[in-house]
Amino acid sequence: MSDKPLRKKLSADQTLADQVGIKAARKLRARRRGAAGVWFGLGMMGLVGWSVAVPTLVGAGIGLWLDKHYPGKHAWTLALLMAGLVIGCFNAWRWIVKEEHAMHEDEEDDDA
Repeated sequence: MSDKPLRKKLSADQTLADQVGIKAARKLRARRRGAAGVWFGLGMMGLVGWSVAVPTLVGAGIGLWLDKHYPGKHAWTLALLMAGLVIGCFNAWRWIVKEEHAMHEDEEDDDA
């Protein structure tokens, strides 16, 4: 992790003690978030997994029901399974982008 962004924000009037205080505060915040960070990461993996798995299974279930009650030339199961997978992947991608954006905003707020 580079200190270049921090150095850019520091004015010429700030003393060495101010710089050390800023870095110490950042390290303390990182330590407090450290334990929660592991659980947050595991929770995020679980959320991403479920956000993909649930729409996929729902699509497959609806497809099986349609194939059983309305048999036809084309199978609904595979089509709706793929549609559920696409929807689930889109949901997971959107959620990850939102969380990444929030994390970057928190870092910018901490640097200010």
